[in-house]
Amino acid sequence: MIVGERLTDFVNAQDRGLPADLEALYQEAQRTDVPVIRRETQSLLRFLLAEKKPEKILEVGTAIGFSALFMSSILPASRITTIENYEKRIHVARENFRRFQKQEQITLIEGDAEEVLPTLPDAGYEFIFMDAAKGQYIHFLPQIKRLLSPGGLLVSDNVLQEGEIIESRFAVTRRNRTIHARMREYLSALMKDEALVSTILTVGDGVALTIKKEGAFL
Repeated sequence: MIVGERLTDFVNAQDRGLPADLEALYQEAQRTDVPVIRRETQSLLRFLLAEKKPEKILEVGTAIGFSALFMSSILPASRITTIENYEKRIHVARENFRRFQKQEQITLIEGDAEEVLPTLPDAGYEFIFMDAAKGQYIHFLPQIKRLLSPGGLLVSDNVLQEGEIIESRFAVTRRNRTIHARMREYLSALMKDEALVSTILTVGDGVALTIKKEGAFL
């Protein structure tokens, strides 16, 4: 946790909470150790979606479908496309979409995002939520920039790696060094790209917000 636990608990206590059915799914994910967006990230997403009101949303990393369902509950008229590569979670996500009667609003594409993203339309999404394998963000970025509409918002979750991002690569466990290096490269690319405007927030496990400049076609 990047921000102190007591402060995070206080902030989360001010949140309006989830509808009962989504809360039940959230609790189910907690019990089964399935990673879903944290309470504070939910609050940020709720605000951003309410402000942006995107008609078309792309999510990279479906897991069990919680975040797609969460976004659909805020904007029931929006169309959401979500990509997932892990077969066991694909089945669960599809079941959850049926259970919540969201099959018409949410389209789940099975496959490796690196292969799926090039098949999607240029500048087709006003809002993109990146919550996939952290070491792949940098590889997805060229396609994400192409898919994001001018003025569109990219939200990248879990970018600070529980605070490890500030450590030397030698202070990070060997198995995490590649992810550590790639995430640093990703954040640097976001911040230095002249076609983008980005900021990094210490919300949850770190969230990067990126706007594609008007007139920028990538």
